Amino acid sequence: MDSIQTVITGKTRLPSPPLICINILDLVREDDFTFQDLAHIIGADPSLTAKLLKVANTPYYNLSGSVTSVEKAVAILGVNIVKIIALSFVVYSEFQVEGDGTFDIDLFWRRSLTSAVAAEQIATALAGSGGDLFLIALLQDIGALLMRNWRPQDYRQLSRAALDGRTPLHRLERDLFGFDHQTAGAELFKSWNFPEEICLPIRHHHCGDDAPQQYRLTIDILEAANVLSCFYNDSHDVARITRAKQLLTAGLGFEEHAADSLIEEVARKSGEMFVAFGINGATVKPLSQILQEANEELGAMYHSYELMMLELKQAREKAEALAQELHESNERHRELAYKDDLTQAYNYRFFQEALGQEISRSQRYGREFSLVLFDLDQLKEINDTHGHLVGSQVLVNVSRLVQKKVRATDIFARLGGDEFGIILPETDASRAGIVAEQIRRSIEASAGSIAATISVGVTSYRSDHGDWDKRVIFNKADAALYMAKKTGKNRVHVA
Repeated sequence: MDSIQTVITGKTRLPSPPLICINILDLVREDDFTFQDLAHIIGADPSLTAKLLKVANTPYYNLSGSVTSVEKAVAILGVNIVKIIALSFVVYSEFQVEGDGTFDIDLFWRRSLTSAVAAEQIATALAGSGGDLFLIALLQDIGALLMRNWRPQDYRQLSRAALDGRTPLHRLERDLFGFDHQTAGAELFKSWNFPEEICLPIRHHHCGDDAPQQYRLTIDILEAANVLSCFYNDSHDVARITRAKQLLTAGLGFEEHAADSLIEEVARKSGEMFVAFGINGATVKPLSQILQEANEELGAMYHSYELMMLELKQAREKAEALAQELHESNERHRELAYKDDLTQAYNYRFFQEALGQEISRSQRYGREFSLVLFDLDQLKEINDTHGHLVGSQVLVNVSRLVQKKVRATDIFARLGGDEFGIILPETDASRAGIVAEQIRRSIEASAGSIAATISVGVTSYRSDHGDWDKRVIFNKADAALYMAKKTGKNRVHVA
């Protein structure tokens, strides 16, 4: 099976990052660069300058249409927006491929641009700024172009297999190639020295559960944006617009009317971006127009408006019931897969996956993390004296106390019986020992009439410790826990 490195090391004839792309990225990493510095780099490319000014004068960014120079564009729009526009055009220009009768490059970019517009609009509504969401959404599927160029015949067959909707494209890619377009795109832009804040969401945009916690909101936004893009650029499938509204309201917290307004705005602004990027003949009908046309067609089919409304109402109620049932089923399966039934902490399976990911992250980026293991000192005595129901309640109470003490980014899990584990990212052994001591004291102080204390073992890992695996790290923490037990219990031992 071919590896991702096969794609990145030349068999696909990947373009090197254009010089202007390198210059822009290098400049914005500097702390003391000026607006004039950015304008000078972009202004050195007349074609890019013309395209940037064209976009800057669209209603999407500037209602006055008064931008006449790159310097003025930077002053009016701001550094980040100008950077995003410039990089978007550079990548767009680099990835214009020939159609082969089975692949429509204009449709690819219409979908990408609509996703970019939608993602930026959602992020702006939530946080007041789109950040890098426009660029991330625009670039997220570039890996598919790389893989199509690398193995065109295989990829055409794979794309046809994905049309039935039963298996997502990225899973079919993994089965056939050993990796997917998320990974291919992320590796390309990593090799171009794009920042991690752009590369990691691209790597995980179809698999948000695998992404680092700080990128989960970005990936939720990308999912909603992609569903809207599919609706507007493909078949106007009602299931997709229903899904998009659900993601916006239930998932991202939009009010119903705000979600409706955003969906309308995405269509209008996408049309503006098609013109700005020179995708001719492309239009996007807003949802209200699509519904109006559908109503007119239905009106011609039915003699009775009341009957039509009744059927639509029943169809909507059925769709809503099915969507709610699916949502609840997904939530139940997610809980069953990753949560411990008794304590509602993560379970052993999830803990092992998370530990492996944290080791990989530490080895890749040179970051330190700590592992904490603890168990109850008196659970057997509690069970023998008060019964297993009381013992189980003690486990629940301990779990609740610990969950109040750990951070949102920490992973707290029940490993079995009365043994628990905590993964503390970005935490050295000294700080982990302090956290462990705080937890130990809080459990000791809250024991009440039934004595409950814990013994705790702590270890930490950095990449310079060597190529440790999960077993080695776990055994070191377990050995520290054993020392805490051996030296008197109700204490913390740091390895």
